[in-house]
Amino acid sequence: MALDLALYFDRINYQEARTATLETLRGLHLAHTCAIPFENLDVLLRRTIHIDDDSVFEKLVVAGRGGWCFEQNGLFRNVLAELGFEVENLAARVLLANPPQMPARTHRLTKVTIDGQAWVADVGFGGKTLPEPVRLVEGEMQPTTHGVYSFERVEHDWLLKFHAADKAINLYRFSLEPQYDSDYEAGNHYVSTWPESHFRYCLALSLYHADGTKNTLSSVGENAPVFTRAQEVYDLLQKNFNLRFDHPNHGISLDDFSAMLVRIGVIKPA
Repeated sequence: MALDLALYFDRINYQEARTATLETLRGLHLAHTCAIPFENLDVLLRRTIHIDDDSVFEKLVVAGRGGWCFEQNGLFRNVLAELGFEVENLAARVLLANPPQMPARTHRLTKVTIDGQAWVADVGFGGKTLPEPVRLVEGEMQPTTHGVYSFERVEHDWLLKFHAADKAINLYRFSLEPQYDSDYEAGNHYVSTWPESHFRYCLALSLYHADGTKNTLSSVGENAPVFTRAQEVYDLLQKNFNLRFDHPNHGISLDDFSAMLVRIGVIKPA
């Protein structure tokens, strides 16, 4: 389904200005992250993740689902371009889990230039995603509703950091080399099919709120919740993460959902 701005604005509950200004970019960015959740359910359901423009719009906007970076930032980039923003496709190497060697470029993000100043827009990085665009300048501490971010130059790359109470966390690094659809197709395929990809066995959802709080859910780690029934999780995701599971193409039946939870060990088989 082709891009329909009216449907998109309705999906993210956005009623403000639609001119290509920094104020608009900030408003859209926050509204998007507060309405369309990061989620990896289709990967866990062993579905193919289609990231062409029509498929992404149908899934995230029409069907009321969420998605990951290739979907989220692809949709957001298209909206910005349609509104007249100067945008450029970028890709990053994710460092959040402290990989033992330099990882491939498997994260999509967007550079937006306004009045000669470059900004980074990223609505698809899960629980550490940017709630608003951040200025692409080195060494500037940039507070947002969901924490403080900064950039550092590392060799020929830019390194994005998140500043927690007592330490700085490296999120990802990227160059300004433009990316093409084929680059994203390769990254999307790799992350969704590589046997060691944590997205293939870990439930991961995140949705921001404008007051600085967020809903997150991960099925691994010391803070992973304990569930006994699939129905409990099924209802929780729709309630807490603004999801719908009733679309004919992108919906999820309770039976399929239950089988997936058993397979990844979230609940025990009956």
